[in-house]
Amino acid sequence: MSLRGDVCVVTGAGGFLGKRLVRLLLEEEKVAEIRMLDKHVQPQILQNLEDCRGNTKLSVFEGDIRDSDYVKKACRGASIVFHIASIIDIIEAVEYSEIYGVNVKGTQVLLEACIQENVVSFIYTSTIEVMGPNSKGEPIINGNEDTIYDCTLKFSYSKTKKEAEQRTLQAHGEVLQNGGRLATCALRPMYIFGEGCRFLLGHMGDGIRNKDVLYRMSLPKALVNPVYVGNVATAHLQAARSLKDPQKRNAIGGKFYFISDDTPHVSYSDFNHVVMSPLGFDIQEKLVVPLSVFYVVCFIMEFLCMMLRPFKRIVPPLNRQLLTMLNTPFTFSYQRAKRDLGYSPRYSWEEARKRTIEWLASELPKERERIRAI
Repeated sequence: MSLRGDVCVVTGAGGFLGKRLVRLLLEEEKVAEIRMLDKHVQPQILQNLEDCRGNTKLSVFEGDIRDSDYVKKACRGASIVFHIASIIDIIEAVEYSEIYGVNVKGTQVLLEACIQENVVSFIYTSTIEVMGPNSKGEPIINGNEDTIYDCTLKFSYSKTKKEAEQRTLQAHGEVLQNGGRLATCALRPMYIFGEGCRFLLGHMGDGIRNKDVLYRMSLPKALVNPVYVGNVATAHLQAARSLKDPQKRNAIGGKFYFISDDTPHVSYSDFNHVVMSPLGFDIQEKLVVPLSVFYVVCFIMEFLCMMLRPFKRIVPPLNRQLLTMLNTPFTFSYQRAKRDLGYSPRYSWEEARKRTIEWLASELPKERERIRAI
């Protein structure tokens, strides 16, 4: 099923995944228009898309996703919304009211705009973190959409993403202004890596400051399965094609899908080493201190920050929930997405690794210079 002639809205279009999805839509589909929504879209992004734009109209809508008038204007006449925009925060640096406003209220505003403006398909970019891990650090190995897991979410990020996902799936079947019905689904990618990943850049910077030795924050046995950004973009395109197909629309509508690929299962820390070792980086053999001691240190830091909160807001660089996430085996299969959406990874692990290393190599001199200048 083709998206030929459709008008697509991409929120967070200036971000890591958003940019990749916009390019894929231009390369794979002859859509009539792509509306790029974000707080700010750099002119260079549009320049970089000229080589594949063809006859597709690229429109930029800069504004706040919580602004209903702005969102309705962007959705007017559109047929598909890819909702990628969100605040990602794993250290609780953002005030809860702000992250809730963007991640939950922003999603609700967008859903209401779709109903009022007769947008028929809505694809929500969720996250593996809506699943966990829980505070007990109970593992999941090769889980799927039917996996039952006792999860009590602690992060503001994971809680708000979970609520936004639920609102999205509950909106499936809502009656549009013209009498049609809205179809929704949600995609839950694993940790996304690839060109432009700010987390990889952050770990590389830490390694440079540590004399080209990457810090170990996760045990080797804490296996996870990262997913390449190009494959996540592919999954979004497949979801849009499936929602447009009358035979698949009701079958996948209102459901979520885990999105992974064939990236080897390794710990977060070992994954950093896999993509940075060709650039000359080593990695610590063991955690700096035993994991149990790490938890005690995190508890003390959290307690002190809480005591100081009335006077000064201090955010600890590491907390117990993040430490649990980094040290819990947590892997998921993409077989349900393959069956229902027709998704299969476009890029092999070898190609994804090659592209990521090449990008990191291009950024390494700039990162070294930036750190020297501090």
